Amino acid sequence: MTGQMIPLNSKIDDAAFSAFHVQPKLEEGARRRGGVIVLQEMFGVDGHIRHDCERWARLGFEVLAPSLFDRCEPGFVAEHTPEGLQQGFKYLQATRIEDAVGDIETCLDYLAPRGPVFVVGYCYGGSLAYIAATRLEDLAAASSYYGSMVSKHAGDKPLCPVICHFGALDQHIPLEGVHAFAARREDVPVHIYEADHGFNNDGAPAHNLAAAKLARTRTLKLFEANGG
Repeated sequence: MTGQMIPLNSKIDDAAFSAFHVQPKLEEGARRRGGVIVLQEMFGVDGHIRHDCERWARLGFEVLAPSLFDRCEPGFVAEHTPEGLQQGFKYLQATRIEDAVGDIETCLDYLAPRGPVFVVGYCYGGSLAYIAATRLEDLAAASSYYGSMVSKHAGDKPLCPVICHFGALDQHIPLEGVHAFAARREDVPVHIYEADHGFNNDGAPAHNLAAAKLARTRTLKLFEANGG
């Protein structure tokens, strides 16, 4: 991997946090497309998130993945085990949504001078990607993957184009709530895949290659349609 952690300070409270930063891989023939903010699952900026950042960089994006639990434990990364999930959930509960959105906005400000900025998030990050899209005016587009809090924010109108991805086999996010969200937010395309929670994570048993490829294609098309 060619990325590295860089220090930042949140514009909301000046709290120090780090973010995994990857420059676009323009030497591979891709054109520079702007920036992508990649939002973590509950396990921190782990190998899966870093690998995802590298994939976006190979498409020509400059990428930042903020370490969203740094107010609780700087550099937190957990294994995909029940213990890791428990610790990640503890930090999720201890981290205010406002602080997380502030960190995302800090990343947005960092990337914005070099082109349009997009956000993509998974699980916890998927919820934050949608929430950020309803609060930050300067995002170009957002792609939310299996965010459990998305349906609770159906009344919040996105300020930029958004798409949402869910798994039909996801036991953590009832399809009833997904369908209710889709009915209320007709301005947000909702894609449902024959896959489980975490289907984009190629390091997990739930990984579904076909669903991951299709969701990434749809996400890239959204970003391209909005300046990427």
